[in-house]
Amino acid sequence: MNFSVLMSIYYKEKAEYFDRAMQSIWDEQTVKPNEIVLVEDGKLTDELYDSIHRWKGELGDMFRTIRLEKNAGLGEAFRKGMEQCSFEWIARMDSDDIALPNRFEMQMEYLNEHSDLDVLGAAIAEFSDEATSPSGYRNPPRIHSEILKFAKYRNPMNHMTVVFRKSSVIAAGGYLPMIFFEDYYLWIRMILGGSKFYNIQDTLVNARAGYGQLERRSGLGYMRA
Repeated sequence: MNFSVLMSIYYKEKAEYFDRAMQSIWDEQTVKPNEIVLVEDGKLTDELYDSIHRWKGELGDMFRTIRLEKNAGLGEAFRKGMEQCSFEWIARMDSDDIALPNRFEMQMEYLNEHSDLDVLGAAIAEFSDEATSPSGYRNPPRIHSEILKFAKYRNPMNHMTVVFRKSSVIAAGGYLPMIFFEDYYLWIRMILGGSKFYNIQDTLVNARAGYGQLERRSGLGYMRA
């Protein structure tokens, strides 16, 4: 099954974290993506540009970048990036997380066996310093009926783990601006439109947490959102 990986990056990210994320989705995967689409959400640092240039040199045409002149936020970045994805199945990945080596193999096998699904997620392990020392785990609800109930109160998917059907996302209106909750807003619209969801209970991504994430998702603005 052919699939794209969709990522977004902005100036606050660290080049070393981006390099580690790219290693995990290319060098270490048992099943590799057919293309990687990276959205540069506004002007980046020299270190990030250097890292992106090195990966372009290594991967060639299968690593594509879309440059946004100004920082537009995740909703617009993913909308622009998804337009450039060549394949029906798109795997999301954050530019500072680490995918486990069997992530894509496990998800593609499951989708091959369950062709009625539109969105497939998984569990994550959160870490601050070392991925080998997780601070906690986030296991989302598994089956579709459980996801529906959970979605009334909280986000039922770990966004950085999902693989989704491009046409189903487009039918729901795609990613739209909704600061802090672009993915949750999308899942709700897809659920209302009849899309089918499932979460593998295995941990497939080590997600970077800690103070940096807390700083981004705190304060009056987050509360209002």
